Amino acid sequence: MKRNGALIAILFLVPGIIHLLPLSGLMGAEALTRLYGLDFGDPNLEILMRHRAVLFGLVGALLVAAAFHVRLRGAALLVGLVSVLSFLALAWNVGGYGAAVQRVVVADVVALACLLLAAGLHRRRDA
Repeated sequence: MKRNGALIAILFLVPGIIHLLPLSGLMGAEALTRLYGLDFGDPNLEILMRHRAVLFGLVGALLVAAAFHVRLRGAALLVGLVSVLSFLALAWNVGGYGAAVQRVVVADVVALACLLLAAGLHRRRDA
């Protein structure tokens, strides 16, 4: 049972770290450009994207905390799944994105796989 607990923790840590990566966007337009390969010279867009970095930081922090605190796992699964599924749905519906956003899509597919596995193991562990 301890092995499953460690695996579940890892399965929360991976999407947690993926969600924490955009926090570097808080540093400004240049950091956002490095992350997404787009021009963030418009102050309005920079503000929105830097705020997005904060929100992803919160999601990432919850996922990382859930790796170590079982009581947070239900909420973390819900928030994490909404985050990755909404982004993947938007990317699929809009299409035509570049290489930088493709990397985000791949990262979110990895995060989704981890969260689905974690959900299954967590549910089985509680049953």
